[in-house]
Amino acid sequence: MGRTSGNAGKGSGMPRFAANISMLFTEYPFDERIERAAASGFKAVEILYPYMEDTDAAAKALAKHNVELVLFNVPAGNVAAGERGFANDPRRVDEFRAGVEKATALASEMGCQKLNCLAGLTLPDVSIHDQWETLKSNLRFAAGQAELREVTQLVEPLNTIDNPGFLICSPHRGFSLIEEVGHPNLMLQYDLYHAQRTEGNLTSTIRDHIGQIGHIQIADNPGRHEPGTGEINYPFMFKTLDEAGYAGWVSLEYSPSKQTEQSLSWIADWGYSL
Repeated sequence: MGRTSGNAGKGSGMPRFAANISMLFTEYPFDERIERAAASGFKAVEILYPYMEDTDAAAKALAKHNVELVLFNVPAGNVAAGERGFANDPRRVDEFRAGVEKATALASEMGCQKLNCLAGLTLPDVSIHDQWETLKSNLRFAAGQAELREVTQLVEPLNTIDNPGFLICSPHRGFSLIEEVGHPNLMLQYDLYHAQRTEGNLTSTIRDHIGQIGHIQIADNPGRHEPGTGEINYPFMFKTLDEAGYAGWVSLEYSPSKQTEQSLSWIADWGYSL
């Protein structure tokens, strides 16, 4: 089943929800979103890419509102132009490793205990073997550097319906990658939305691989909106996570179908709290 995560253990019976403020609270300027998340009851947030933001101001807001930053991504290239990481590109190893150094230093400064890596799109002009070996080497480096800062390194599969050509296209491909890398500080970021789009089979995957899962993200399918708008039975999934012993954060990484605060009504409606 793989290694045991710091998230594994006795479940709490109640999910601990975090807000991804790169996708939620976008009605407000970035420098207001931590305050808005705190006002809604969140004790933890994620940021996709904090590098272009005022991180000093963000750190002060986190401290002021007693909110934890739980995760952000290693630099992934020009995301706006379609890049989804480049850890698989043998021509950009130095760039990737510089990004890891930047990310781990910032994580240490901001008290963030987890970093996520996107592998990249499949490269048409480089052999799959070379891409896979480059990715493994880069992830081994990232996991080691993160470990020095007491940060957990994650790698995330993305579905290829939304992200055509993404190299790590399913959770099980991600689990295989982690096994091949063989570093105790590398785990999977399991996003139930992406997993449902590729493999489904969410319950047995969680039960069989909880020891390799370092973080959970959620959105409903189709549409990537809030839970309750699609086909995923989230009350059942939260129960499954608890029974499996997951004690980490469950991050809301969805595009609200309505104003963000209104989109959070499912939490109370289903008997949960922030």
